[in-house]
Amino acid sequence: MILPGNTLGLLGGGQLGRMFTAAARTMGYEVIVLDPDPLSPAAHFATEHLCADFHDQSALEQLAKRCAAVTTEFENPPADSLAWLEQRVPVRPGANAVAIAQDRMREKIFFAENGFPVGPFAIIQSQADIETAGRALQFPAILKTARFGYDGKGQARVSSLEALRETFLSWRAVPCVLEQLLPLKLEVSVVLARGEDGAIATFPAAENRHENGILDISIAPARISAQLAAQAQDIAERLAAKLDYCGVLAVEFFVVESEDGKEQLLINEIAPRPHNSGHYTIDACRTSQFEQQVRSLCGLPLGPTTQHTPAVMVNLLGDVWKNNVLASVKILQDPNVKLHLYGKREARVGRKMGHYTLLANDIEGALGAALEIKRHLI
Repeated sequence: MILPGNTLGLLGGGQLGRMFTAAARTMGYEVIVLDPDPLSPAAHFATEHLCADFHDQSALEQLAKRCAAVTTEFENPPADSLAWLEQRVPVRPGANAVAIAQDRMREKIFFAENGFPVGPFAIIQSQADIETAGRALQFPAILKTARFGYDGKGQARVSSLEALRETFLSWRAVPCVLEQLLPLKLEVSVVLARGEDGAIATFPAAENRHENGILDISIAPARISAQLAAQAQDIAERLAAKLDYCGVLAVEFFVVESEDGKEQLLINEIAPRPHNSGHYTIDACRTSQFEQQVRSLCGLPLGPTTQHTPAVMVNLLGDVWKNNVLASVKILQDPNVKLHLYGKREARVGRKMGHYTLLANDIEGALGAALEIKRHLI
């Protein structure tokens, strides 16, 4: 075990890193953050901020020399940097799992080859693949870049073969995945932690709503049947084991209705880190996803994931800021609200600036109160 008093390294300094750093410092660890942003949100709470590129050899050498273990807070750290660190210091999750999660092509192929439920898809790496993809799938469909897409970026709905061709070429023919548009009922996600010893602790599934490709609201526990919730947890746990994963992992699912009227789970994608939809765990569970990240990184026993209070998490985007100040005080007028701001200096439309979590005795009451507050946001 890596005990408190040791130093942990973190690649990435966004809001997820900020919450990890807060958890780690609370537990008695020092944290060195490597991030090129001089205003990194995580750096506010860190012991030290290495303001350098993720490929910077000197910075990587400092992490390897001074840290007892290293983790990441976003899915796109350079896999080669992780692999270099992995030869010198424990890195959790490992470079291989991160490399699969940050490439949609590898991710989809991994799901399919290992028997996990996934919707129809086709790989497009050149114009020659377009005709084949068009014959294999029905339109409309969703075209996604294989890399560097998040919060709705790098995605486009295409209604025909010609639209597919035009979009692919407008993206300069970067490798893509074409996904069949599904009869979606809702989206859910499961966040879990897996230790190096294979122990797994899984949080209750959350029900997610998106606006413009960005997560808007998470409802926990998800309003789905106990059978479907258990199935989602089982798939997520088997997936983590197949990846030989160590750390916090989020698995996003589509819930679709099959031809016989039954609900079916299909994996959308995975995130090799704490997840936006798992923020409710900070206030509503016995252990937060960020404390679990510290525990799995340091080889500590994983904490219990019991949810003690129904919760609804609402993202706060830069749209509701004025002059870089949160425009509404309605959030703080409800004693059942837990407000979390990320310390970002500049508010922009669509930028995640914080979130609030509404706690209540029942999930419908929590949702109603959370939406009432959201209605007053400017």
